[in-house]
Amino acid sequence: MKRLLCASTFLLASTFPLPSFASGCGSVSIADMNWSSATLMAHVDKFILEHAYHCDVELVPGDTVPTTTSMVEKGEPDIAPELWSNSAKELLENGVKEKRLRFAVQSLSDGGEEGYWIPQYMVDKDPSLATIEGVKANATLFTHPEDDSKYAFYTCPAGWTCQISAGHIFDALQLKKSGFEQVDPGSGAALAATIAKAYSRQEPWFGYYWAPTAVLGKYPMVKVEFGKGTDAKHYQECITQVECKNPKPIMWPPSKVDTVVTESFATRAPDAMSYLSKRAYTNKQMNNMLAWMEDNQADGEMAMEEFMLKHKDIWSTWLTGQALQSVESAVNQL
Repeated sequence: MKRLLCASTFLLASTFPLPSFASGCGSVSIADMNWSSATLMAHVDKFILEHAYHCDVELVPGDTVPTTTSMVEKGEPDIAPELWSNSAKELLENGVKEKRLRFAVQSLSDGGEEGYWIPQYMVDKDPSLATIEGVKANATLFTHPEDDSKYAFYTCPAGWTCQISAGHIFDALQLKKSGFEQVDPGSGAALAATIAKAYSRQEPWFGYYWAPTAVLGKYPMVKVEFGKGTDAKHYQECITQVECKNPKPIMWPPSKVDTVVTESFATRAPDAMSYLSKRAYTNKQMNNMLAWMEDNQADGEMAMEEFMLKHKDIWSTWLTGQALQSVESAVNQL
């Protein structure tokens, strides 16, 4: 049947020229990374490329460094929807320099986000708590789970790289002088549980977290402002290092998260490349989808269907003309 369809398409094309969006894409491989936001992106891209641009799409397992290496050395897969660029910076830079790779778009438009957070309901009651000075002035709100004489700051779990940066910034902000003590939750799941518990009781909470995550999709949090801006050089050379003698109280610089494609794909499929250059998610949008995935134990395909059915306001901005009409028609049949 597939051969018959292909033959029919060829005969039609020879008699009646097809719209440009339907040609020049061919077979496309997309890296399906093993974390929720990346697998959602991969499945959304597959659906849109198939229905808008008539690509023959295959999802292949992927991970940051192996996928980047394969794209540079073998020219496959064609697309990596979510690459945390700093994790393979040298590989990516060399691939672009050698004209093997091309950056399509920053797939998380806000970048990966880290910081100190408190619950939205606390800021609603007292807007000053959105600043570190406000948190310090109200330190007594943040009761310590084991020591009544101290106040709790929930830090990144031991062994995680972020424990180093969170600890240095804790020192730079001189939070110990305000009575705070770093509380190691023991694991990522335990850290998430402290937020869930605080929310269920509408209690104060102060600590480190990151986005995009299901946790920040379920529990609205406000990132505390330090008022010092950021300094990427100091962050790399001091804040992320075990030894950092004079840490500055800077905000975390956003982590660059990109969609990367092979140069051969970008050249042979300009219409599909145009779509990818517009396709991006904010952290808020992704947080909400990750929360839905967790609540529904959804895989990438299920999440794609939910996204396409419920969020036309987002994906319709990535498409125009016949491509948009074709995707709308396909969504109506989900």
